[in-house]
Amino acid sequence: MNSKPPQGEDDRNSRRPGVAPSSPAQDTPPVPAVEVARRTSSASLADRLARGRAAASAAYATPTSSPPSPGKMPPARGRTTFDAPPPLPQPSNRIDARAGEPYPPISGRPDGLSAAPSDNKRTAPRSPRTALEPERVPAPTRRSRRVRHPLVIAGNAVFTALIIITIVVGALLMIGKQRFERAGPLEQDKIVNIPRGLGIRDISDLLEREGVLDQPWTFVGSVVVLKAREGLKYGEYQFTRHASVRDVVDTIIEGRVVQHSFTVAEGLTSEQIVARLLENDALFGSLREVPREGTLLPETYKFTRGTARELIIQRMQQSAKRVLQEVWERRNPDIPLKTPEQLLTMASIIEKETGKTDERTRVAAVFENRLKQKMRLQSDPTIIYGLTGGKGALGRPILKSEIEQHTPYNTYVIEGLPPGPIANPGRASLEAAANPARTKEIYFVADGTGGHVFSDNYEQHQKNVARLRSIEGGAATPDPQPADATRRPGVKR
Repeated sequence: MNSKPPQGEDDRNSRRPGVAPSSPAQDTPPVPAVEVARRTSSASLADRLARGRAAASAAYATPTSSPPSPGKMPPARGRTTFDAPPPLPQPSNRIDARAGEPYPPISGRPDGLSAAPSDNKRTAPRSPRTALEPERVPAPTRRSRRVRHPLVIAGNAVFTALIIITIVVGALLMIGKQRFERAGPLEQDKIVNIPRGLGIRDISDLLEREGVLDQPWTFVGSVVVLKAREGLKYGEYQFTRHASVRDVVDTIIEGRVVQHSFTVAEGLTSEQIVARLLENDALFGSLREVPREGTLLPETYKFTRGTARELIIQRMQQSAKRVLQEVWERRNPDIPLKTPEQLLTMASIIEKETGKTDERTRVAAVFENRLKQKMRLQSDPTIIYGLTGGKGALGRPILKSEIEQHTPYNTYVIEGLPPGPIANPGRASLEAAANPARTKEIYFVADGTGGHVFSDNYEQHQKNVARLRSIEGGAATPDPQPADATRRPGVKR
């Protein structure tokens, strides 16, 4: 198929620049050096694609004649002829023209560039019939043994269960929160007493019976979630109108119990205070004995329902001891009282003689001036205490015979102070006894209006007594032998 070119053509080629003269021994025309360099070196992607298309066309074309000689004319118009390109020198990795891959695979390329998938593998053209047939679907791949491992399956099940549980718990918490903060059924404030020793379920049932709650299980769940089971305190609680479960739980956990008060009036005896403690139904327990007179401080004491009566007595005794010590340390050093016990006894007499705050220091001055002058105190309350033993008031006027009756407390008979207090004085009377007024008064008598009139001599005292008689209108007493007020300088009428 290869014919020898004419002599004149060969000479012309030898004179062209860049073209090597052909040798008679070569069967194919020589390839230019530039082309060889481009094929052996890394070319651009566009050049490789162009060369690939040319190679593919040459592979599917049917050669009809031998390569034309340099002087040969092209074929006639309208006639299809495919002339095979001249063979080129093959590189070390030879291209298989039948596979449609003019270049080596990507991994073997010297430039390291990757081509599109369509450039790596050419699909042979199909007939219309073949194109209409469905493509073969690849068989599904088998699942990995790692995916089918029992531990993986168990882990997936646990993870799914955790997700479901999280969703359910979240929904329950949302519903519980709404019920936790919803207004309760109470129409008005109510006090409920929670006894000692009740459990969480018993408390919820009690609150439901009292109408405080209509959702006892919400109360139980809230206490469990808040970890407040041990924080529930017994006692008496006041729940406000429409109190929610949150309000109820907070009230009980914080121990906001109802505070009761017990007030001890100044001048009461220990027997009277014990009797009032026993009458109070908010307290419980009995008392072993009646406290010693003067050891209970009159004051208002707060307590919760169920407090022991003995505990209230202890608080009163501790308060009395503390106040007496404080007052004794601030006393006037000129007073004739030598011990805190004498100060307490004098304060009890002052407490029983007057209830007016502005008179206490003057009454204290009268009695302490009389002690300095070695005079008897002559105080009516000491007579009454000696007769009743501290159980209360006499309930009638003092008889003349009772004034002269000898008792350890009757200051009309004895000298100086009685052996002990005749009542439980308050702080004001203790302060008055420790710091009396600076006067020389040694007499006082009632003025008929709840107060007293004071004097420093007997003549003025007689006039004050006469004025009191005129105010009273000379009313007769039940006693056939009434006591003579003129003979009792310190009497309170």
